[in-house]
Amino acid sequence: MRIYMQTMPAAGGEAPRYVQITLEQDLLGGWTLYRESGTQGGKATLKRDIYLERDAALAAFEKARDAQIKKGFKVMFSQGQESAHGR
Repeated sequence: MRIYMQTMPAAGGEAPRYVQITLEQDLLGGWTLYRESGTQGGKATLKRDIYLERDAALAAFEKARDAQIKKGFKVMFSQGQESAHGR
């Protein structure tokens, strides 16, 4: 499941910031949550968290999504389960 979010472009010509959150199941049945963020066309950071249970991974995914929405990011693209969509 994946969700891509970004801020609206600033009036001063600054590039918008983006966040991409991805949740994937690994070959051993665990789950990996990837959080990539940065500025469009600039450097990005990637963080990775590993979870053993799907429910814990899904809760972390939703928490990360909700935190970015509170910061003013807008959902631009969502793929995967219905729960991945912004509220």
